[in-house]
Amino acid sequence: MIFIRFAFRNRRSRDLLQVSRSNGNGLDHPRIGLVVGKKTAKRANERNYMKRVIRDWFRLNKNRLPPQDFVVRVRRKFDRATAKQARAELAQLMFGNPATGCGKQV
Repeated sequence: MIFIRFAFRNRRSRDLLQVSRSNGNGLDHPRIGLVVGKKTAKRANERNYMKRVIRDWFRLNKNRLPPQDFVVRVRRKFDRATAKQARAELAQLMFGNPATGCGKQV
């Protein structure tokens, strides 16, 4: 497995999520990596819930995504009450145009 470095910009944001993407992974399907730090959520069950929400969204939408590597970083904690907002933001970042800042090309 090839690991690709993704650099996140140091900028303050009110967004829940941040997505970086590669130019292509040489495969015919997209792949996802998840980053949920302890600073975001102290408890493991909270971090696992956020990862589950993102993985589930990816599983349902991976046929519509280009064959790229995506790294999703959770910037702010979300729970069941705000999971819908996180899914909507993830859709905007994944399907958005990289030229407009929705997902950074690496």
